[in-house]
Amino acid sequence: MAEPKFELNDVVEMKKQHPCGTNRWKVVRMGMDIRIKCQGCGHSIMMPRRDFEKKMKRVLEKEAE
Repeated sequence: MAEPKFELNDVVEMKKQHPCGTNRWKVVRMGMDIRIKCQGCGHSIMMPRRDFEKKMKRVLEKEAE
């Protein structure tokens, strides 16, 4: 199994822009489903991990350890 490219509290860019105008999302929950929170308006959504991995473009910021 491949290692995930993203971790909890990473800021990621998705392929499609959010209606509020930003494209930065923070990963706030990981499991079978991924919950991400928009960094522009604060709206959060939950989607299956498979869909998230298809829609994610890249990791913008790694969590500060």
